Amino acid sequence: MKTFYGYMRVSTLEQNIERQKVELLRWGILEKNLFCDKLSGKNFNRPEYQKLKHKLREGDVLVVKSIDRLGRNYDDIQDEWKEIVKNRKADIVILDMPILDTRTNKDLIGTLISDIVLQLLSYVAQSERENIRQRQAEGIALAKAQGKHLGRFPSPIPDTFYPVYEKWQNKILTQEGASKELGITISAFRNMVRKHQKNKIKNEEK
Repeated sequence: MKTFYGYMRVSTLEQNIERQKVELLRWGILEKNLFCDKLSGKNFNRPEYQKLKHKLREGDVLVVKSIDRLGRNYDDIQDEWKEIVKNRKADIVILDMPILDTRTNKDLIGTLISDIVLQLLSYVAQSERENIRQRQAEGIALAKAQGKHLGRFPSPIPDTFYPVYEKWQNKILTQEGASKELGITISAFRNMVRKHQKNKIKNEEK
């Protein structure tokens, strides 16, 4: 029995995978077979991708929304494609480019066309990554030249934090419970705790 797997990727923790997830679920992938990395596509050293790749068996199908979600390095995309399709004998389906469906077009002409399209799209994915990096570097250089602040400005602790903090201090709530009550992540709650404790020490020293 072949198994269908879906792979999703965004570059940062703040980016949303929902659009990719909806497309993969609509295509018929079971949620338990979805894997997601929130990492750059510069290489394939990504934990969820490697976990998924380890599961692939002959006849299985890897489904990805677009080629740039798979990766953004030209040579690496070509190597991974060959490893999965030719060595592991699994198939790959790129939803945004139906011609990149290794379950079909297996004749010589179909394979040639697919290879050409794959090479072109891989090149575009890498070019876009390089353009993004260049634009970021130019933006940072311009901001520095204009004396602008780089990075996030510190945000004040909301008033809702303090009663939840007291509950956590008194072991009424765990960190997970406190973060849920505030509607934030555990790491954000920890950051608020650190900030509050630093402020408390500063006030005591005055």
